[in-house]
Parts: sequence; C-alpha cells; structure tokens
Amino acid sequence: MELNGDLLIMLAAMLAAGALAGLTAGLFGIGGGIVMVPALYFAFGVLGYGDGPRMHVAVGTSLAVIIVTSIRSVMAHARRGAVDFAIIKAWAPWIVLGALLGAAIAGFIPGRGLTGFFGAMMILLSLQFFFGRPDWKLADEMPRGAARAGLGGLIGVLSALMGIGGGVIGVTLMTLTGRPIHRAVATAAGFGVAIGLPGAIGFVISGWSVADRPPLSLGYVNLAGFAALAACAVLVAPLGARLAHALPAAQLRRAFAVGLSVMGVMLVREALIGA
Repeated sequence: MELNGDLLIMLAAMLAAGALAGLTAGLFGIGGGIVMVPALYFAFGVLGYGDGPRMHVAVGTSLAVIIVTSIRSVMAHARRGAVDFAIIKAWAPWIVLGALLGAAIAGFIPGRGLTGFFGAMMILLSLQFFFGRPDWKLADEMPRGAARAGLGGLIGVLSALMGIGGGVIGVTLMTLTGRPIHRAVATAAGFGVAIGLPGAIGFVISGWSVADRPPLSLGYVNLAGFAALAACAVLVAPLGARLAHALPAAQLRRAFAVGLSVMGVMLVREALIGA
C-alpha cells in the first residue's frame, strides 16, 4: 500500500485517537476503546474498506491497545494508592470468561450489525455519563456469588463486543455500591487487562481466515493501528490519571457525554444506511 494522502490522514487520526484514548483511560477509567473504535472504523473507511470486517478489525485492534493503556493507567493510579486490587482479583476470572464469549459471539455478527450495536451502546453510555451521579447508592458492598459471576461475565461480553475496557460499567457498579469515584475509576481501569487480553486473542482467532481485512492484520487485530494507538495512548494515560484528581469531574463527564452521543448517532446511521 502506497504512502499517500489517505494513509497520512489515517495515521494522523490514529495518533490523535491514541492520545485521546490514553487521556480518557486515565481520566475516566474506561480503557479508551470508546474513542479508538470509531476512529479506526472511520479511518479504515477513508482507505476504502466497506462494511465487511471493518468494525470487527476496529474492535479487535482496540482490545489489543486496551491491554497496554489499562496497565499504564493502573500503574499511574496505583502510585496514588487508589486501586483496590482485591476487587480486580475477585472479578477478573468472570470478566475474562465473558470477554472470551463476547469475542466468539462477535465472529457471528455481520459488520453492519456490530456497527449498529456499538453506536446504540455509545448513546446509552452517554446518558450514564451525563445523568449519572457519584452519590447514587444502591448497596454497601459489591455483589458476591452468582451475582458477581453474572455481572462480571456481562461486563466481559459487552466490553469485548464493543472493544472497550469495561470501565464505564465498572465505575457505575462501584459507585452504586459505595466506592468513592476516584477509587472506582482507578480500580475499573484494571478491568481492561482482563477484557483486552482474552478479547484480543479471541478476535485474532475468529478473524484469522476472513477476507478483505486491512493490510498488516493478524486476524481482526490490525498491527499498524495497534502500534500507532498504543504509542500515543501509553504516553498520555498518566496525564489523564493526574487530571482525574485535579479537574471538575461533572463538567468533563457532560462534555464527554455529548461527544459520545454524537458519535453513537453517526454509527447507528452508518449501520442503517451504509457507508
């Protein structure tokens, strides 16, 4: 593939998305996938790739990057003593199983269907970011037993299907059970490793022999996209973690919610009428 204007645009988009993904990973504990997947999807569209495996490659690549961004974000938060590793240890096995199941399910969903699902979930998540309040509380303790297994598995399935780190769901769950918002954000960042690693492996396997993937793709994971996104995201994630402890969270969440809703509507439109 020649290094032309479209490729330069794609590279610029990936570098910018990686930086924004790293920022949001540290700031909101969401792994950055909610930013990376749309960026990759539209970047591959600029290069002329149709519906086909385009969204699958975007999701699979995002999951691979999330492994790196989540580790970096957790390390930054851990230096501040904000990560509850006991929660990560208890929930990780169920999240891993859910992520593997989600990656397997994604292999049977048409590209346009996965695009519409992602867009619809972005709109729902934007509502949580806009209307959710850290002082809402439903219980004093995190779920245990069957409830933990079910919720952990659901976090893994939905996150793997969307290529996100599970932080949005995890932060909501932890704040509703009495965890302070900063501790919830820091701990939820750790869910990304439990989702990204098995999810990326699953997308590599399920996309191994699929035709019409972008060049340098290992299954549904694009290695060029992974390198560009991960490099920027890793450098910026610590900044996001610092900002999470210094900036007014309410205003940031509302601004981010508006961006999510707009992008969600665009993706639903793509799924309904095609690129």
